[in-house]
Amino acid sequence: MNTPTPHNAAKPGDIAPFVLMPGDPLRAKMIAETYLENPVCYNEVRGMLGYTGLYRGKPVSVQGSGMGCPSIGIYSYELYAFYGVETILRIGSAGALSDALDIGDLVIAQAACTDSRYPEQYGLPGAFAPIGDFALACELYQRAQAKGLHCMAGNVLTSDCFYVEDNEALAKWRKMGVLAVEMECAALYSNAAQLGKKALGLLTISDCPFKGTATTAEYRQKSLTDMIELALEAAVCR
Repeated sequence: MNTPTPHNAAKPGDIAPFVLMPGDPLRAKMIAETYLENPVCYNEVRGMLGYTGLYRGKPVSVQGSGMGCPSIGIYSYELYAFYGVETILRIGSAGALSDALDIGDLVIAQAACTDSRYPEQYGLPGAFAPIGDFALACELYQRAQAKGLHCMAGNVLTSDCFYVEDNEALAKWRKMGVLAVEMECAALYSNAAQLGKKALGLLTISDCPFKGTATTAEYRQKSLTDMIELALEAAVCR
Protein backbone atom coordinates (compact mmCIF):
# COMPACT_ATOMS: atom_id res chain seq x y z
CA MET A 1 0.00 0.00 0.00
CA ASN A 2 1.18 3.53 -0.75
CA THR A 3 1.41 6.15 1.96
CA PRO A 4 -0.40 8.17 3.17
CA THR A 5 -2.89 5.51 4.25
CA PRO A 6 -6.65 5.93 4.82
CA HIS A 7 -5.89 6.50 8.52
CA ASN A 8 -2.52 8.26 8.56
CA ALA A 9 -1.46 11.36 6.61
CA ALA A 10 2.26 10.82 7.26
CA LYS A 11 4.66 10.55 4.35
CA PRO A 12 7.63 8.16 4.22
CA GLY A 13 10.31 9.35 6.65
CA ASP A 14 7.90 11.32 8.85
CA ILE A 15 7.77 8.65 11.57
CA ALA A 16 10.69 7.47 13.72
CA PRO A 17 11.60 3.77 14.05
CA PHE A 18 10.56 3.86 17.76
CA VAL A 19 6.99 4.93 18.49
CA LEU A 20 5.30 5.58 21.81
CA MET A 21 1.61 4.74 21.48
CA PRO A 22 -0.90 6.03 24.02
CA GLY A 23 -4.56 5.29 23.46
CA ASP A 24 -5.64 8.89 23.90
CA PRO A 25 -4.54 11.19 21.03
CA LEU A 26 -4.62 14.16 23.42
CA ARG A 27 -2.06 12.36 25.57
CA ALA A 28 0.08 12.01 22.46
CA LYS A 29 -0.22 15.78 21.95
CA MET A 30 0.69 16.46 25.59
CA ILE A 31 3.76 14.20 25.41
CA ALA A 32 4.97 15.79 22.18
CA GLU A 33 4.52 19.34 23.41
CA THR A 34 5.98 18.67 26.86
CA TYR A 35 8.90 16.38 26.14
CA LEU A 36 9.94 16.56 22.48
CA GLU A 37 12.07 19.21 20.83
CA ASN A 38 10.60 20.74 17.67
CA PRO A 39 7.63 18.35 17.49
CA VAL A 40 5.90 18.14 14.11
CA CYS A 41 2.34 16.86 13.81
CA TYR A 42 2.27 14.36 10.94
CA ASN A 43 -1.29 13.11 11.39
CA GLU A 44 -4.68 14.58 12.25
CA VAL A 45 -6.85 12.13 10.29
CA ARG A 46 -9.89 11.09 12.38
CA GLY A 47 -8.41 13.11 15.25
CA MET A 48 -5.76 10.42 15.86
CA LEU A 49 -2.83 12.74 16.43
CA GLY A 50 0.74 11.71 15.67
CA TYR A 51 3.97 13.66 16.23
CA THR A 52 7.68 13.28 15.63
CA GLY A 53 10.33 15.25 17.46
CA LEU A 54 13.67 14.90 19.20
CA TYR A 55 14.26 13.58 22.69
CA ARG A 56 17.86 14.02 23.82
CA GLY A 57 18.80 14.47 20.20
CA LYS A 58 17.18 11.29 18.89
CA PRO A 59 14.02 11.12 16.76
CA VAL A 60 11.00 9.70 18.60
CA SER A 61 7.38 9.52 17.46
CA VAL A 62 4.24 9.43 19.55
CA GLN A 63 0.97 8.28 17.99
CA GLY A 64 -2.51 7.85 19.41
CA SER A 65 -4.05 4.41 18.89
CA GLY A 66 -7.64 4.81 20.02
CA MET A 67 -9.38 2.24 22.21
CA GLY A 68 -9.60 -1.49 21.69
CA CYS A 69 -8.03 -4.17 19.50
CA PRO A 70 -9.57 -3.07 16.17
CA SER A 71 -8.26 0.50 16.52
CA ILE A 72 -4.72 -0.26 17.69
CA GLY A 73 -4.71 -3.12 15.21
CA ILE A 74 -5.11 -0.66 12.32
CA TYR A 75 -2.66 1.98 13.50
CA SER A 76 0.08 -0.37 14.66
CA TYR A 77 -0.17 -2.50 11.49
CA GLU A 78 0.23 0.55 9.28
CA LEU A 79 3.19 1.84 11.30
CA TYR A 80 4.95 -1.52 11.07
CA ALA A 81 4.05 -2.46 7.50
CA PHE A 82 4.04 0.89 5.68
CA TYR A 83 6.18 3.33 7.66
CA GLY A 84 9.21 1.24 8.64
CA VAL A 85 8.54 1.36 12.38
CA GLU A 86 10.52 -1.30 14.26
CA THR A 87 9.31 -0.90 17.85
CA ILE A 88 6.02 0.25 19.35
CA LEU A 89 5.79 0.82 23.09
CA ARG A 90 2.17 1.10 24.19
CA ILE A 91 1.87 3.50 27.12
CA GLY A 92 -1.55 3.47 28.67
CA SER A 93 -3.72 2.92 31.69
CA ALA A 94 -4.98 -0.33 33.16
CA GLY A 95 -7.22 -1.61 35.91
CA ALA A 96 -5.48 -3.56 38.66
CA LEU A 97 -6.56 -7.12 39.34
CA SER A 98 -3.72 -7.99 41.71
CA ASP A 99 -3.94 -6.83 45.33
CA ALA A 100 -0.23 -5.97 45.09
CA LEU A 101 -1.02 -3.06 42.76
CA ASP A 102 -2.35 0.39 43.61
CA ILE A 103 -3.10 3.55 41.63
CA GLY A 104 0.03 4.95 40.01
CA ASP A 105 1.94 1.65 40.02
CA LEU A 106 3.47 0.40 36.79
CA VAL A 107 2.86 -2.88 34.98
CA ILE A 108 5.03 -4.30 32.22
CA ALA A 109 2.77 -6.49 30.09
CA GLN A 110 5.01 -9.50 29.60
CA ALA A 111 2.12 -11.32 27.91
CA ALA A 112 -1.51 -10.61 27.10
CA CYS A 113 -4.40 -13.00 27.62
CA THR A 114 -7.43 -11.93 25.65
CA ASP A 115 -11.14 -12.47 25.17
CA SER A 116 -10.82 -10.86 21.73
CA ARG A 117 -11.06 -12.84 18.50
CA TYR A 118 -8.32 -10.70 16.94
CA PRO A 119 -5.70 -13.52 16.77
CA GLU A 120 -8.17 -15.85 15.03
CA GLN A 121 -7.43 -14.12 11.72
CA TYR A 122 -4.18 -16.10 11.44
CA GLY A 123 -5.96 -19.45 11.22
CA LEU A 124 -3.59 -21.15 13.65
CA PRO A 125 -4.36 -24.72 14.78
CA GLY A 126 -4.57 -23.65 18.42
CA ALA A 127 -4.52 -20.64 20.74
CA PHE A 128 -1.86 -18.00 20.04
CA ALA A 129 -0.14 -16.52 23.14
CA PRO A 130 0.66 -12.83 22.45
CA ILE A 131 3.90 -11.81 24.19
CA GLY A 132 5.89 -8.59 24.41
CA ASP A 133 9.54 -7.99 23.60
CA PHE A 134 11.67 -9.58 26.34
CA ALA A 135 14.73 -7.33 26.03
CA LEU A 136 12.65 -4.15 26.19
CA ALA A 137 10.69 -5.54 29.15
CA CYS A 138 13.92 -6.28 31.05
CA GLU A 139 15.29 -2.82 30.29
CA LEU A 140 12.15 -1.05 31.48
CA TYR A 141 11.94 -3.16 34.62
CA GLN A 142 15.56 -2.39 35.53
CA ARG A 143 15.05 1.32 34.91
CA ALA A 144 11.92 1.33 37.08
CA GLN A 145 13.75 -0.46 39.89
CA ALA A 146 16.65 2.01 39.71
CA LYS A 147 14.19 4.89 40.10
CA GLY A 148 12.50 3.25 43.08
CA LEU A 149 9.19 2.86 41.25
CA HIS A 150 6.77 0.09 42.13
CA CYS A 151 6.64 -1.97 38.95
CA MET A 152 5.41 -5.50 38.30
CA ALA A 153 5.91 -7.61 35.18
CA GLY A 154 3.57 -10.39 34.15
CA ASN A 155 0.36 -11.34 32.41
CA VAL A 156 -2.38 -8.83 31.60
CA LEU A 157 -5.84 -9.25 30.14
CA THR A 158 -6.70 -7.51 26.87
CA SER A 159 -10.48 -7.29 26.92
CA ASP A 160 -12.86 -6.27 24.15
CA CYS A 161 -15.37 -5.09 26.75
CA PHE A 162 -15.10 -2.14 29.13
CA TYR A 163 -18.56 -2.86 30.51
CA VAL A 164 -19.20 -6.57 31.04
CA GLU A 165 -22.39 -8.48 31.77
CA ASP A 166 -20.55 -11.19 33.74
CA ASN A 167 -19.69 -9.62 37.09
CA GLU A 168 -17.39 -12.53 37.93
CA ALA A 169 -15.29 -12.34 34.75
CA LEU A 170 -12.45 -10.29 36.19
CA ALA A 171 -12.35 -12.44 39.32
CA LYS A 172 -11.72 -15.49 37.15
CA TRP A 173 -8.74 -13.85 35.43
CA ARG A 174 -7.48 -12.56 38.78
CA LYS A 175 -7.53 -16.12 40.15
CA MET A 176 -5.17 -17.13 37.33
CA GLY A 177 -2.60 -14.53 38.39
CA VAL A 178 -3.40 -11.92 35.74
CA LEU A 179 -2.10 -8.59 37.05
CA ALA A 180 -4.30 -6.04 35.27
CA VAL A 181 -6.86 -5.48 32.54
CA GLU A 182 -6.56 -3.20 29.49
CA MET A 183 -7.83 -3.22 25.89
CA GLU A 184 -5.00 -3.15 23.35
CA CYS A 185 -1.83 -5.19 24.04
CA ALA A 186 -2.94 -8.52 22.52
CA ALA A 187 -3.63 -6.95 19.11
CA LEU A 188 -0.38 -4.98 19.19
CA TYR A 189 1.65 -8.07 20.08
CA SER A 190 -0.10 -10.13 17.42
CA ASN A 191 0.74 -7.59 14.71
CA ALA A 192 4.35 -7.44 15.87
CA ALA A 193 4.63 -11.23 15.74
CA GLN A 194 3.10 -11.45 12.27
CA LEU A 195 5.36 -8.72 10.85
CA GLY A 196 8.59 -9.58 12.69
CA LYS A 197 8.62 -6.37 14.73
CA LYS A 198 8.92 -5.47 18.44
CA ALA A 199 6.17 -4.40 20.84
CA LEU A 200 5.55 -3.98 24.54
CA GLY A 201 2.97 -2.49 26.87
CA LEU A 202 4.01 -0.27 29.78
CA LEU A 203 0.90 0.50 31.81
CA THR A 204 -0.03 2.74 34.73
CA ILE A 205 -2.72 1.58 37.12
CA SER A 206 -5.59 4.06 36.93
CA ASP A 207 -8.22 2.13 38.88
CA CYS A 208 -8.50 -0.83 41.23
CA PRO A 209 -11.94 -2.41 40.74
CA PHE A 210 -11.55 -4.86 43.62
CA LYS A 211 -10.53 -2.02 45.98
CA GLY A 212 -13.07 0.49 44.67
CA THR A 213 -10.53 3.22 43.84
CA ALA A 214 -10.05 5.16 40.60
CA THR A 215 -8.49 8.26 39.04
CA THR A 216 -10.17 10.88 36.83
CA ALA A 217 -10.15 11.12 33.04
CA GLU A 218 -8.21 14.39 33.34
CA TYR A 219 -5.54 12.67 35.45
CA ARG A 220 -5.13 9.91 32.85
CA GLN A 221 -4.83 12.45 30.04
CA LYS A 222 -2.36 14.86 31.66
CA SER A 223 -0.36 12.86 34.20
CA LEU A 224 1.27 9.40 34.17
CA THR A 225 4.69 11.09 34.27
CA ASP A 226 6.71 8.10 35.53
CA MET A 227 5.50 5.88 32.69
CA ILE A 228 6.10 8.52 30.01
CA GLU A 229 9.63 9.34 31.15
CA LEU A 230 10.59 5.66 31.41
CA ALA A 231 9.30 5.09 27.88
CA LEU A 232 11.22 8.05 26.46
CA GLU A 233 14.43 6.93 28.15
CA ALA A 234 14.03 3.48 26.60
CA ALA A 235 13.36 5.01 23.18
CA VAL A 236 16.62 6.96 23.05
CA CYS A 237 18.75 4.04 24.26
CA ARG A 238 17.80 1.68 21.45
